[in-house]
Amino acid sequence: MFTAILLNEMNEKMKYIRPALAEDASRIAEIIVTNYRLNFYHFFNNDLYYYGELNVVKMAAEYSGNSRELGNSYVYDDGVIKGVIRVSEHEIEKLYVEPQFQSEGIGTELLKFAVNELNASELWALEYNTRGISFYQKNGFIMTGEKKMEDEWIPLLKMIRSE
Repeated sequence: MFTAILLNEMNEKMKYIRPALAEDASRIAEIIVTNYRLNFYHFFNNDLYYYGELNVVKMAAEYSGNSRELGNSYVYDDGVIKGVIRVSEHEIEKLYVEPQFQSEGIGTELLKFAVNELNASELWALEYNTRGISFYQKNGFIMTGEKKMEDEWIPLLKMIRSE
């Protein structure tokens, strides 16, 4: 009985995931910018980037029209867009949930959707993002040992879906 209730709750949440639309661009941008500032600023302390170059207007432009970013994105929308995931081929490129709605299972549902419906099996996580890495590990991803530097100063670690 308890298992059936949990499955119903999971199926209920999954029904809120849909492809992102051009009119979602500003909300997607807001979620991403908020998460970048909240989760990553303290690692890099780069005011010019986090409070200048990184802004909702520029980010929304990336998700407008028929852009690749928009076409590869899905949102969790239960009347309010609360999370976004972007998947290209088999790689999860972004996964963010509005901070006020974190720890409600939205990120887990977006990740399960990407794995089960889009065959996502890999991602690059910021080395310093222990919370994010732990989240992915709890959801079946493991470290490969592969590391790369993005923009010459951002250390990323590769994770893949374990079988």
